[in-house]
Amino acid sequence: MRIQPVLSVDNLITELYADGQWRPVVSGVSFELAPRDTVALVGESGSGKSMTALSLMGLAPRRISRVKGSARLQDVELLSLSAPQYAQHRGNDMAMIFQEPMTSLNPVLKIGFQISEALCRHRGLSRAAARAEAIRLLDRVQIPAAASRVDEYPHKFSGGMRQRVMIAMALACQPKLLIADEPTTALDVTIQAQILELIRTIQQEDGMAVLFITHDMGVVAEIADRTLVMYHGKVVEQGATSEIFCRPTHPYTRMLLASVPRLGSMVGSRHPRPFTIASVDGVAGQDPEEHVTVQAAASPVLEVKGLTTRFDIRAGMFKALKGRVHAVENISFTLQPGETLSLVGESGSGKSTTGRSILRLNEPTTGSIKLCGEDLMQLDANALRERRSRIQMIFQDPFASLNPRMQVGASIAEPLLINGTVPREQIRDTVARLLKRVGLSPNAAHRYPHEFSGGQRQRICIARALSVNPHVIVADEAVSALDVSIKAQVVNLLMELQAEHGIAYLFISHDMAVVERVSHRVAVMYLGEIVEIGPRESIFRNPQHPYTKRLIDAVPIADPSQRGRARSVSGQEPASAIRGLDFIPQQRIMRKVDEGHYVHS
Repeated sequence: MRIQPVLSVDNLITELYADGQWRPVVSGVSFELAPRDTVALVGESGSGKSMTALSLMGLAPRRISRVKGSARLQDVELLSLSAPQYAQHRGNDMAMIFQEPMTSLNPVLKIGFQISEALCRHRGLSRAAARAEAIRLLDRVQIPAAASRVDEYPHKFSGGMRQRVMIAMALACQPKLLIADEPTTALDVTIQAQILELIRTIQQEDGMAVLFITHDMGVVAEIADRTLVMYHGKVVEQGATSEIFCRPTHPYTRMLLASVPRLGSMVGSRHPRPFTIASVDGVAGQDPEEHVTVQAAASPVLEVKGLTTRFDIRAGMFKALKGRVHAVENISFTLQPGETLSLVGESGSGKSTTGRSILRLNEPTTGSIKLCGEDLMQLDANALRERRSRIQMIFQDPFASLNPRMQVGASIAEPLLINGTVPREQIRDTVARLLKRVGLSPNAAHRYPHEFSGGQRQRICIARALSVNPHVIVADEAVSALDVSIKAQVVNLLMELQAEHGIAYLFISHDMAVVERVSHRVAVMYLGEIVEIGPRESIFRNPQHPYTKRLIDAVPIADPSQRGRARSVSGQEPASAIRGLDFIPQQRIMRKVDEGHYVHS
């Protein structure tokens, strides 16, 4: 007997009105979802994945969109419902988890109230009963001390815990259909693994159907029963996930799978190696040669000793000092010309604060930061501004780090004007050369940031960083939010520039597969401390610290046959770096494991 599907989509078409005409952004999408079934909708940014989800939820932009076709939620034809009728089903029979929980949660309302809202509206519970149910839901999604945290605000929670709150909200009315739109993209690998396991467990308990939207093929292999591949608004391939991975037929599917960074792909390679760039027409070229650039005999271009950064916590009417956040605690490392040292760890481990402290964007508490032999900690503001031309930073969000009111050419030219490194009459030609160097047309100088894709904006930020010929670049999660093919292109660009100019990179990331590909050495951070550091091959082949092992173990593998492997993933929130005023840090001893490989004993 055939089981009735929870969701049946037939020839879904979504059009947006722009430039005086209707343009299709989703064209002829059809699929079914059965109870306890997980279908992954995959593709790169702009392929139509999220618009498909918004169309099904009745959240496509009003007045400028029209949705046609059929979408049946069991016996209900969704696309024929009025707005009030749709609202009765949304949050009740069908729910959605969005990519960024902080923008989806109301920052001025307590999380318990936000969860209770759906319970009061759809299930008619009293406020007291809804609050009790909210606590039960928070317990179910494994938020520690749920009864005491139900009255806290969203900013009090970590990114992983906020995503758990979003899941609790989505599950409040026991929906038949859950749509998860990139719910793990910006999360650390350990938190990502916890969220995937949580969704899978609750799905089996409640019999939900899950539509999982992502561009991460490792996550698809981990969770999906069937996969639909979208390209330019159309489903170009669909089938069982194991078949899609083993025998992809469409060139775009093959390109996506070829672009996935795979943990373990560097076994036997002593040096970093660029990604093989794939195209829709097939894989371009052979596997690149190893990337040998480190000038081992040279003096360190960057030498950090005893770096400590703490932030005061003040409270009360008179802002009395109550404690400190020990964000970075007594870390030391060196960086050679042409070397890439990767800093890895979960959010809150101190990676980004380390990068910002080295540039003194966050003022360190103590320590020494020698750039080309000169201690940056001893410089005044004017001298520091001048030396920053030697060390630049690429931030995670290129849109936030570019002035939306400035043409990108002006943004790239600004460091040249400030530092006076290029005569004014040569600045236009220099900007054109930099844009061309990062793979963009010189004509792009006259456009604004919103006119570019995420990958193109990141290239613009790289061009701006290169404009002052730096010795060191701190890349803070510079490729974390990019699609797999764009990520490979940007990483290859960084490695190519390193080979040409001998630039040293401090590469901050939580993407362990990318770290394995690009690094000469790896430092693992936990609660502000480096707990393990060593050559990339030694760290990945022979991890010693339990935290390092947990990070590597949590990485999703783009192979459906590995789905059932045992993983030591903790469901607890990472420990806090907040300490009392009387806290005295423990003196750590680093034990030598191998040549250049050290671990906290």
